[in-house]
Amino acid sequence: MYFQDPSLAQFQERMEEIHHRNNLRTLFGVESIPKASQLRDILDTIAGDSFAPIFKDLFERLRRHKHLEDYAVFPHTLLCAIDGTQYHSSQDIHCEQCLHKTHRNGDITYSHAVLQGGIMHPDKKQVLPVMPEAIQNTDGIGKQDCESKAAKRFIERLKQDHPRQRFLLGGDGLMSHQPLIETALEQGMHVLFVAKPGDHKYLFEWLNDFPELPTLEQVDERGYTHQYRWKNTVPLHGQANALEVNVLEYRMINTQGKVTYKNSWVTDIPVNQHNVVQLVRAGRCRWKIENECFNTLKNQGYYIEHNYGHGKQHLSYNMYLLTLLAFYFHQIFELTDGAYQACRAKANSKRYLWEVFRGTVRMLVVDSWEQLMDMYLHPDDYEVKATKKS
Repeated sequence: MYFQDPSLAQFQERMEEIHHRNNLRTLFGVESIPKASQLRDILDTIAGDSFAPIFKDLFERLRRHKHLEDYAVFPHTLLCAIDGTQYHSSQDIHCEQCLHKTHRNGDITYSHAVLQGGIMHPDKKQVLPVMPEAIQNTDGIGKQDCESKAAKRFIERLKQDHPRQRFLLGGDGLMSHQPLIETALEQGMHVLFVAKPGDHKYLFEWLNDFPELPTLEQVDERGYTHQYRWKNTVPLHGQANALEVNVLEYRMINTQGKVTYKNSWVTDIPVNQHNVVQLVRAGRCRWKIENECFNTLKNQGYYIEHNYGHGKQHLSYNMYLLTLLAFYFHQIFELTDGAYQACRAKANSKRYLWEVFRGTVRMLVVDSWEQLMDMYLHPDDYEVKATKKS
């Protein structure tokens, strides 16, 4: 997963020891390499929750070294966008944890999915994933799990893992309903969830009854117009126990007068002319969980939907977690490691850079990760040494 290799078996074969040296030993301290079947059998028995301390530890290291300070969207507040994604689908391979969908013709599709969260900022390209929550059945016969249930469990875990950190949760329209908002507020978190007029008819009818709402309009250097409108203490729905939320709307209009983007959100943060722009930027930033995280995992070399093995218990989920951890490490390198940043700048393409790394470890045994990067940055130094040796 770390080297983004699509074949587990072939990768293992290439890493077999040559004169008691291989790159798994020199780069990662792996003393023995289990066979593919043995590796899968072991991973299948390990509960996915066992990986949670790793995600927590990486988060805390970033926090202690002040790297998370630049991710604050408001003072001491990190934006954590959450969304669901599917990473396994089959009509043949399944286990008790699989979700299932019965089609009209009687066929059944089995799948695995997660509710994933990521720390992000409008001005930062890197997305830092946190421990996800599996969307899975527990006994194979009960009512199916769903994204909303998983989101509640995710919020509770996030608070448990990082009790002193203040979060602003971002999410799509599936999240902007009272039970989930109340769960987040009970855990001391802020929310910023998409709210569409079609899903919240009462809220927007109530909003539109006001003859005039607070507004803000700005024109940027391109000549685009940005229009903001908001209202605080609006009932989320028409029931007696309706939660009061704050609503903000945004429209972007190009130089031809065409609306090129519009959206609306609900939040517990009181909205005013001083924070509405930053709230909208945070709300729009949510797309990064899909583009910078899920799309990268699916289409940029991580093979998140590749079937490395399904197993009978936890293997499929653990393969997702291992791939996510590899992505997490690479994001940390981009954020903190000067040598890796220099490699990325030289390669231009991240995909090409990892092709170079894979090619190198297939051909040569290197002494360290630092040497591997140095070989790419200063190849002439190593060409000279090879000539002298020969």
